[in-house]
Amino acid sequence: MRTAVVILNWNTKEFLERFLPCLSASMPEGAEVVVADNGSTDGSVEVMKEKFPDIKLICFDKNHGFTGGYNLAFKALSEMPEGSDMEFFVLINSDIEVPEGWLEPLVSWMDTHPDCAACAPKLHSWQDKDSFEYAGAAGGLLDKFGYPFCRGRVLKRLEKDHGQYDTPSKVFWATGACLMVRASEFRNMGGLDERFFAHMEEIDLCWRFQLEGKSVFVIPESVVYHVGGGTLPNDSPWKLKLNYRNNLLMLGNNLAKTYALKESPQKALRKARRTIFFRKCLDGCSAMVYLLTGSPARFKAVIEAHKEYRQMVYGTEIVDIQEYLDSHKGITPPDLFPRWIVFLAMMKGNGIFAYLRKKI
Repeated sequence: MRTAVVILNWNTKEFLERFLPCLSASMPEGAEVVVADNGSTDGSVEVMKEKFPDIKLICFDKNHGFTGGYNLAFKALSEMPEGSDMEFFVLINSDIEVPEGWLEPLVSWMDTHPDCAACAPKLHSWQDKDSFEYAGAAGGLLDKFGYPFCRGRVLKRLEKDHGQYDTPSKVFWATGACLMVRASEFRNMGGLDERFFAHMEEIDLCWRFQLEGKSVFVIPESVVYHVGGGTLPNDSPWKLKLNYRNNLLMLGNNLAKTYALKESPQKALRKARRTIFFRKCLDGCSAMVYLLTGSPARFKAVIEAHKEYRQMVYGTEIVDIQEYLDSHKGITPPDLFPRWIVFLAMMKGNGIFAYLRKKI
């Protein structure tokens, strides 16, 4: 088995019943589907044993989150007798529908581009199959304050796919809804950062790959279809808290090192701290908007996110940055988008996509 395609399932038995058959049928030689159950209580394990007895099943005793669950699943697979030959892991959501032949372009790209640590297909909406889907569209970017957006998706605005992103392209991040990672590079990174639990962890991982001199690509020959919101609804205050908290954790992990590839460690650290402070201020403005528009639960989510960030953040000092630079000479800095995407999207309106295609 060269490629393990792993669904991390938590209480989504309906999606397993709907989409697992086509996923399993799409596997080429050398690839296998694995379901890792994250302590489900909805009968998912019973459904797997009854309806899909031939598909490898790994069961955990509780919900370890997206990060902990995938780290445990990939560790378990690596320790199996066939794990020594495993080259690629694929993270894939249970609410993804795949067509025949979706996996081969990803494997082919990784085989011919050894500097690529991760790649992904284009992500289309399952409900509107000609449109990009929110979670990843045609590959992700990150603005100067850490706001993620995508080719084909900016804030809540989505594009139709007219072939405008049909060339394999280097991106800042690719969605964890369907993401192939090189197993050796995943292990080198120590896996996903388990402080995140869920949300933004794939952006952090892709950023860390780039800080090691590796690349992330979207391969448009492959397209998959995402339902979205399969585990947490989009209006969940807990999901909102995770996004705000983890965005700050991600900046804390990577921003100073990124700046230091262009500037002195002292200047890089000061600049990173200023940027994170300004991002906190922007978050505070968002919290006030939630409060004033009658969303106290969302206001509370932002406040709790910042409190948890302060408890969880690792302090970065000059010595940490210098140690990184001493062992990473010649690394090309990850390319942050130089403007604030929120303001830019408000100014450009429906013209934002045409504008970005000229700039990126």
